[in-house]
Amino acid sequence: MKLNLSKYASDVLPYEFLKQYEEKLPPFGFSGLGYVVYKRTYARKVEGTNRSEEWAETVARCVNAAQTQVNAKYTPEEAQRLFDLVFNLKCNFAGRMLWQLGTSTVDRFGANSLLNCWYTSMKKPEDFGFLFNQLMLGGGVGFSVKREDVHELPKIKKGVTITHKPTKDADFIVPDSREGWVKLLEHVLNSYFVTGKSFSFSTILVRGSGEPIHGFGGTASGPRILIEGMEKICKVVREREGKKLRSIDVLDIANIIGSIVVAGNVRRSAEIAVGDPDDFHFLRAKRWDIGNIPNWRAMSNNTISADSYDQISNVVWDGFEGNGEPYGFFNLPLAKKYGRLGDERKDDCEGVNPCAEITLSDKECCNLSEIYLNNVVSKEELIECATLLYKVQKAICAMPFIHQETNDIVHKNMRIGVGITGICQSSSKLEWLSDAYKALRKFDKSWSKENGWNESIRLTTTKPSGTLSLLAGSSPGVHPGYSRHFIRRVRMSSADTLVGTCRELGYGVEYAKNFDGTEDHSTCVVSFPCSFGEDTTLAKDMTAVDQLELVKKIQTLWSDNAVSVTVYYRKEELPSIKEWLKENYATSLKSVSFLLHSEHGFAQAPYEEITEEEWKKMTAKVKPLTDVIIGEGADLEGLGCDQGVCPIK
Repeated sequence: MKLNLSKYASDVLPYEFLKQYEEKLPPFGFSGLGYVVYKRTYARKVEGTNRSEEWAETVARCVNAAQTQVNAKYTPEEAQRLFDLVFNLKCNFAGRMLWQLGTSTVDRFGANSLLNCWYTSMKKPEDFGFLFNQLMLGGGVGFSVKREDVHELPKIKKGVTITHKPTKDADFIVPDSREGWVKLLEHVLNSYFVTGKSFSFSTILVRGSGEPIHGFGGTASGPRILIEGMEKICKVVREREGKKLRSIDVLDIANIIGSIVVAGNVRRSAEIAVGDPDDFHFLRAKRWDIGNIPNWRAMSNNTISADSYDQISNVVWDGFEGNGEPYGFFNLPLAKKYGRLGDERKDDCEGVNPCAEITLSDKECCNLSEIYLNNVVSKEELIECATLLYKVQKAICAMPFIHQETNDIVHKNMRIGVGITGICQSSSKLEWLSDAYKALRKFDKSWSKENGWNESIRLTTTKPSGTLSLLAGSSPGVHPGYSRHFIRRVRMSSADTLVGTCRELGYGVEYAKNFDGTEDHSTCVVSFPCSFGEDTTLAKDMTAVDQLELVKKIQTLWSDNAVSVTVYYRKEELPSIKEWLKENYATSLKSVSFLLHSEHGFAQAPYEEITEEEWKKMTAKVKPLTDVIIGEGADLEGLGCDQGVCPIK
């Protein structure tokens, strides 16, 4: 299909420039999966048509909006160069920016609409509302359940009863809006924590299931999930009447909030809970083998904040045998003291975002972008990508946010994260990274001075890079290729018309499975057969220690925030993992998660190794993408963090 890009012409992107891309095909990866994922996740509906955008239209919308909405201050030459780099998948905006730039939602919500992940310390009842609000906006939230934080929450009042009434005379009528749902939660928690007064609420104004959501897109889940979610939260809180909440209670409330956001909608909920290394209840929260573990605990990745290796107890390691979900580790002292390893650069961070590649203070947010190192051809091009992406990220830092606490900390720190992916396809290019970092740090110094901003406390990162890497056929972040041939599973709302399209194309489609074996009919899982080329380092070629050493190298050369990694391991490697951590944890590792390469217990894991014969059999069933026009009339929702859930885990 030939495009007409004249409607996207602007001062920085004249039509004479754009028209050369009207018939060009972008280099999407994984034999069509990249294109399907793009259409699924980032292509907005074109006004006045029954189709969704093509890649050149998305890129033009974003570059123009970076200039006019965000005020990135590109010259025409810079804007055109950025367009070409993004079109050819040398680099990319954050997924959230791809979806939102150029829309009225940015005008309504400011920077909150463009940035995806946040962190909050759960010290006040209002912090639950902050978490709910950011999840409702389609973001992800890291939160603390450490004793020093949750202990500051007030005791639970006795005798409080919260009642749902499907009438017009309830004490509180829930408005049909994001703010209304958050306000209901705040009323509930205020009764239990502060006033001790019972009340009734009504959801008669909340739109029904399947009705459209304006602004962020998608469809409504209906009032049922909100009612049931409040009932679950009330049950957790009532069990602590006259006492303070424990970490496990705070975890459950936050996870239930996440399940409210997820259910019945295409929006996902990404959470990470940071807890103490000796908190027995927290450490066993995701031991699925114990039984009676509520499904909502799947809503968060859980990690322990360990200052030293000695704090990692045997109870932690118990979950590494395939009987539970292995917990990650977060080294706060190292994150506070160093940017890149060996580069002392102090940070006032308290925690991390859900994928743990960005260190954050309370109420601070991520601000991300991506460079496809496997597609970059020179050190100069790498620096060019980093600098052009930096300009839009830095300008977003200066925009207004919904919460004043966020305004204060973001405008102070000006923290961004220019990320790299495709690392395990680019071993010969790693020598470029240090010089590129130094060039970006130098540019930040001059650009910040020119615009009257603080220099950025952190500039670079390595994300897990699930969805964005799929677009370009990149190995995700610092991770090796899962296997030469594999199934890559992508979650979609059952109501999304793209599910039917994928079924027609010949891809496997099934309902998502809960941890208790039941089916979630609101979500479908689509299986794509994929393969990596001979230039990709595979998981079978790297031990767990090899992966940890690569993290250490990237943390030294590039990432001054952190490196998000889920280390693939086999059970027999646990002794060597422990030995490496014992020697390196204090000086070389800010954050890490682990996952068994196989036998991990996940029925629908994002990746599954298959043989070449199985791959050929699956691909033989798939029709060429040219047989079906993808995304026409689709109900599309922009997602971050690889559909909200951290991509590797």
